[in-house]
Amino acid sequence: MAWFLISVSLVVLLSYQSLLSDAADMLTTANSIRSNQTIISVGQKFALGFFTPGNSTNRYYIGIWYNEIPTRTFVWVANRDKPLTDSAGVLTISDDGSLVILDGKRNLVWSSNTSSVGNASAVLQDTGNLVLTADDGGILWQSFDYPTDTYIPGMKFRFNLRTRKNMQLQSWRSEDDPAPGNFTISIDPLLPLQLVMWSGSQRIWRSGRWTGDLYGGDLRTNRSYISYLTVVANETDISFTVSVSDTITSRLVVGPPGRIQQLSWLSITNRWEVAWWKPRSPCEFYSRCGSSGVCDEFHPSSVCRCLKGHRAKIQKDWDTGIYTAGCVREKPPNCDKGDGFYKMEKIKVPDLSTVVSNVTIDECQARCLANCSCTAYAYDDLTGVGCITWGSELADIEENYATGLDFYVRLPQSELGGSGSRKKRRLLAILLPLAAVLCFFLVLGGRYVSDANFMQRVDPWKTTKGVSGPGLAVGKVEIGLEDSNALGEGERTPDLPLITFASVVAATDNFSIANKLGQGGFGPVYKGRLPDGQEVAVKRLSKRSGQGLNEFRNELQVIAKLQHRNLVKLLGWCVHEEEKILVYEYMPNKSLDQFLFDPAQRSRLDWGTRFRITEGIAQGLLYLHRHSRLRIIHRDLKSGNILLDGDMNPKISDFGMARIFGGDQTEANTRRVVGTYGYMSPEYALDGNFSEKSDVFSFGVLMLEIVSGTKNTGFYQNTPSLLGHAWQLWSEGRSLELMVSSESHTAVRSQVERCVHVGLLCVQEDAGDRPTMSSVVIMLADEGMTLPPPKKCTFTNTRPCVSSSECGTDVSVNAMTISSITPR
Repeated sequence: MAWFLISVSLVVLLSYQSLLSDAADMLTTANSIRSNQTIISVGQKFALGFFTPGNSTNRYYIGIWYNEIPTRTFVWVANRDKPLTDSAGVLTISDDGSLVILDGKRNLVWSSNTSSVGNASAVLQDTGNLVLTADDGGILWQSFDYPTDTYIPGMKFRFNLRTRKNMQLQSWRSEDDPAPGNFTISIDPLLPLQLVMWSGSQRIWRSGRWTGDLYGGDLRTNRSYISYLTVVANETDISFTVSVSDTITSRLVVGPPGRIQQLSWLSITNRWEVAWWKPRSPCEFYSRCGSSGVCDEFHPSSVCRCLKGHRAKIQKDWDTGIYTAGCVREKPPNCDKGDGFYKMEKIKVPDLSTVVSNVTIDECQARCLANCSCTAYAYDDLTGVGCITWGSELADIEENYATGLDFYVRLPQSELGGSGSRKKRRLLAILLPLAAVLCFFLVLGGRYVSDANFMQRVDPWKTTKGVSGPGLAVGKVEIGLEDSNALGEGERTPDLPLITFASVVAATDNFSIANKLGQGGFGPVYKGRLPDGQEVAVKRLSKRSGQGLNEFRNELQVIAKLQHRNLVKLLGWCVHEEEKILVYEYMPNKSLDQFLFDPAQRSRLDWGTRFRITEGIAQGLLYLHRHSRLRIIHRDLKSGNILLDGDMNPKISDFGMARIFGGDQTEANTRRVVGTYGYMSPEYALDGNFSEKSDVFSFGVLMLEIVSGTKNTGFYQNTPSLLGHAWQLWSEGRSLELMVSSESHTAVRSQVERCVHVGLLCVQEDAGDRPTMSSVVIMLADEGMTLPPPKKCTFTNTRPCVSSSECGTDVSVNAMTISSITPR
């Protein structure tokens, strides 16, 4: 009998264990979870149970965490604002079908507040979602609808336009306290196409309006790389869903320090690595420059300035770098006598706007003009929003914004060049005859000084100021060329000083061989010195150059409008008879190729310097593509066009081949392929198609050259190019071997491997597979960010040498720029 009872007990026990095993991811009315129990999702990805945070011994919570990650990381907490004080609590399903937490005395601590006829059950899914369902399978409640501080892929972030119910993420109070903290993020109820982070009731960051492709300048709606975004907007609600690759474990968290982060688990380092975060730059903090202040982190002098027609409200604060008081109008709107609008481009338009749908841009302007309290307007036809107008508050304006709009500021006509402009035109009419006379003597004087071996009868760097006329330098006023036929009738050059030829001759000691710095496709470059001692670089167009007036004009018009610490600065220009000259800031360390490929100079580039140069080039290229007033495709990025200042900081130069993209243009085609062999992308070299991704390809080649200290246009072991050699090493897990051996002792292994990986992503054959420069900058900055595997680049972009100038050892040439190739 005893043996029978024992056998029956064993059968019952095994059956019960089998039942628990089969329902390990489920909770029913028949079982409860106590402090020492958990349920695990069917794929073992997530666990649910009781936990105590940090060093706490008297607080107990129900939470969900990653099961397979050794560092317990929580994605959801049920009773975050009402912890249990002992370990006797239970999680169970009540008789009415609610998911509840009870304390040791069976008092209700937390409830899902649902009801169901019949038995309900809860399942922990592999997505991390805890779902409570009725007998018929209908969903009664799910944790995804009630997030805490964490967004995980698959969760739908929703704002109901009818009920105004708005989901939000809310930070923990501290790292050891899951109670609701001070920071929240939610869809903006005033502008539902953007996200807002709050500190209490104060806005501290906003994403900017969703544009249909980019969201906040970072998350994209395509499936490239770390994450992609799905946005659904209809009459009832707006929702956002961020998804990632199945091979990546990623989460979005609002943290106690007041920032939102996307973190990815990196098994190699066994820790969470930050892949993306906001706010991360000065201009991303809400209203950094106050009302009517414009924030521009790339501005060379100050991050903040006032809108046109405005001044600092408290000037002494602005002088000390305190901008919160913002700006005020210098003159009030003059509605009775008529106002106008000043246009600004690529602007993250102000917050707190009013939207008027179903009107044209002209009607939008007319509406604003008719309402005296309307201070600005914008028109967003990309997302279908339409007309956007603002009242007196113009908060959180950012310039050079990747997804910005044209922004029109209302000003009195006197601020836009009204009657004052007419006075200037009358004065100009009086001065024009004098300008013509002075122009004649200026040109004649330049010839005389040149012919007389630059005798000291003319100030060698003097430009005429205060007078305007055809071919006369006017300080910082728009000017024309000396030769009226040089650029075409009526064409004007940018806001730069025109320098007399005599001044150039004096500065370079009559183009002395001793002052020659190098020779490029444009022509020779000379070192010069101004009377005040400033050193300059003088680029002189060679009469035998394959490049000519078009390249000269292009460089002059493009680079004069650009301002960035990683772009070379153009100081002035000169056209005299057949001479065409550009004057730049002097770079004492010349070009990058002289250090990379010259064994005698290579030792000056330790790994830290190489990596800093790489990051600087990436920042400069990002500025050209996304943040400058003009959208520039360089088309000839190479080591010879990267100049180095006295501190070895890189500056991109030589914009003679650059192209300006306007509006929504993303690519172009040409039959005149320009650039340098070894750096051209396949779609450009073969078919003449170029875009931002063409520059990205060139940057990838440049990255691999910086790591290896060798040119792409060569032969490496059994591979046709440096690209093939790098791919082979990466695929075999030997990326570190690409590093130039003499500097391997200074290298940071993780940075070298990351640079090789990112470089290979940039040189993928299909342009659509290559990252944007904004992604490249992030990938270089965040070492732990999980990168996708690159596709093998089968395009080598090499050819046999055809001249000694291309194949010789003169490193200053670094392969000649080709200014005319007919694509196949």
